[in-house]
Amino acid sequence: MTSNTLAGDGPERRAARRETAVRAAVEQGLLGPGEPVVGLLDVTAIRAAAAALRTAFDEVTAPGTAVLHAFAVKAAALVPVLRLLADEGLGCEVASPGELALARAAGVPAERIVLDSPAKTTAELREALAARIAVNADNPEELDRLDALIAPRGETVPATPHGPVGLRVNPQVGGGSIDALSTATATSKFGIALQDPGVRERVVRAVAERPWLTRLHAHTGSQGIPLELMTAGVRTVYELAEEINETVGHRQIDTLDIGGGLPVNFGSDEFTPGYRDYAQLLLTTVPGLFDGRYGLVTEFGRSLLAKSGTVLARVEYAKSAGGRAIAVTHAGAQLATRTVFAPESWPLRITAYDAAGRPKPTAPGGLVAQDIAGPCCFAGDLVARDRPLPHLAAGDLVGLLDTGAYYFSNHFAYNSLPRPGVYGFTVDGDEVRFATVRRPQTVEEIVTESGGDHAGSLLEV
Repeated sequence: MTSNTLAGDGPERRAARRETAVRAAVEQGLLGPGEPVVGLLDVTAIRAAAAALRTAFDEVTAPGTAVLHAFAVKAAALVPVLRLLADEGLGCEVASPGELALARAAGVPAERIVLDSPAKTTAELREALAARIAVNADNPEELDRLDALIAPRGETVPATPHGPVGLRVNPQVGGGSIDALSTATATSKFGIALQDPGVRERVVRAVAERPWLTRLHAHTGSQGIPLELMTAGVRTVYELAEEINETVGHRQIDTLDIGGGLPVNFGSDEFTPGYRDYAQLLLTTVPGLFDGRYGLVTEFGRSLLAKSGTVLARVEYAKSAGGRAIAVTHAGAQLATRTVFAPESWPLRITAYDAAGRPKPTAPGGLVAQDIAGPCCFAGDLVARDRPLPHLAAGDLVGLLDTGAYYFSNHFAYNSLPRPGVYGFTVDGDEVRFATVRRPQTVEEIVTESGGDHAGSLLEV
């Protein structure tokens, strides 16, 4: 298996399935004048990514090592997706009460859920402990709250039954190319800053004083973070675990949560870097991580889903301004929020289709540089600028590729635009089967969630 091949599911197969599914989406009426934008998820690609993750870590871990791959729910907060990943043996990493509820609705058992929110309330902590969900504390004040919940009388033996409890540390190994996604910088809001003066000693002492604290957690970041920096963060938390266990004289820290963050190649259909690339680098750099003394938790998100997703949108109008061709579509900032507001960090590949969902041929004059605009009422709502494509006309379709993670479940409700329907698909020859992941949001639902049931309330105060 190479880094761009997932369990036999290479880039050519993924591209071929996508083209077949786009045509079928039009033929089966998932997309049209009444539903001008839709999300498509390749179920086969999702299963292949999950299998590649499992295999990559199975190859390097000692037999019998407990390994939990917990999908970062924020990357695709869709219950059917979580259920599909659970069927592939994955758990869930959650960072809010809503994400926890989604994981439970998907049938993910408590022992396969990890709660990582940096702003957990006492009620959230109490609920997670009672359900025996793993909790990673973010800071010393949260440890104090856990003290009060787990051992309220200062007892060394826990008074309240609970699942595994860990402590998140910031290894402070530096940032990548996207500041907003770099979580191991000197001043990151996440975890306990391990290299600040005197902190390491306090962390060792804090863990030693709490026998119920049995995990360490670190996450260096995601998109824009090179594998070498990710590995440096893991090495730091591994060395801390070794120091703590030597200090207390036994293996109190028994599990290391190494986070996720495998970056995604948005430039082609190739899956690179791959999970095997990362696992092998970890084996070379931190061999003790895999010798069986520590259980492992991972929290991958974007890399598991990105390559499986396509946003398909109808071109409503084709126009020009200042000599620039502009295709006005129904996919803009409400779906591709990061791409619109930070295009240098989040560029997307765009494909052009005709109204029947067939790849649009290039006219004799060649490709035309065009802006691909969205429906939001502000000038910057562009998912691509000056992009060479076959000339688009009203009724044509555009595909936003590699959008399986974050683009479907992190809707930006600008102009009260509805959330589009999302459909998973499988392809068998020329036959495409679709399954509803999320139905399109109705205008009535928008009114309701915008206070429609309380229209006159402000007149009564």
